[in-house]
Amino acid sequence: MRKIKFTKMHGCGNDYIYVDTTQYPIADPVTAAIQWSDRHKGIGSDGLVLIGESPIPEADFTMRIFNADGSEAMMCGNASRCIGKYLYEKANPWPLPVREADGYLEAEIRLLTLSGIKRLHLHIVNESVESVTVDMGKPVLEDDKLFTPNLSTPLPHREGQGVGLFVSMGNPHYVIFTDDVDQVETKGRALEVHPAFPQRCNIEFASPLPSEGQGEASIRTRVWERGSGITQACGTGACATAVAAALTGKAGRTSQIVMDGGTLSIEWRESDNHVYMTGPAAFAFDGEITAP
Repeated sequence: MRKIKFTKMHGCGNDYIYVDTTQYPIADPVTAAIQWSDRHKGIGSDGLVLIGESPIPEADFTMRIFNADGSEAMMCGNASRCIGKYLYEKANPWPLPVREADGYLEAEIRLLTLSGIKRLHLHIVNESVESVTVDMGKPVLEDDKLFTPNLSTPLPHREGQGVGLFVSMGNPHYVIFTDDVDQVETKGRALEVHPAFPQRCNIEFASPLPSEGQGEASIRTRVWERGSGITQACGTGACATAVAAALTGKAGRTSQIVMDGGTLSIEWRESDNHVYMTGPAAFAFDGEITAP
């Protein structure tokens, strides 16, 4: 029975199991994700993340993500930040250049995902990755392969608070602004599988927090992740919420997205139309488990 070494990590409480497939190939990642993600009988996580060698010179590494139900995700912002920390602190030797910045060091990783190549900017203090900024690319506001709203079955929403906004950050999100973000617990599952979303959807319930002075807007957000259910945080969901807030005048181009597990800083940069996400990544523990 083959043993697999893994590392458990989280970004703002969004926790995944990470495996370096250059050392420990996973023949059946779907079964592994389902078994290992079980919080009672397995390791416990929101899913499984596989780190691999890039098949193309334009990228340095690859990331594949399998949700707790075994479905494969296209992109995960929190997981990409964790991969940055994992690679820098566990790779021996570190294979990429490091440069000096203002009071810290910086390194960059080009990560190949199903949503394309994402650039990770690592902020390093005392040989530890303190935070990671990810260029999440351009938001997409219309995609009939992911969102078909003109159906006979209307999307459920609270009376007087309007239908949510669709934003794709490489994966589909539907952001609903409401005074009651805890609706995620009763409406998230039904919205995920609503006919308007041909490939299912990630759902955010969001509410702007009272402003303090002229600082960045803060938005309280709860997330229902496609394939995983309620999670502590979602990086692409934070980006989608920030874009939706800017489009509806609830925030400017920068905002703080406050989720159950922590806060992410999001900038929707006007110069290139890209969304940049900055936040922490943390190790939980290392372990060994039998391959499925």
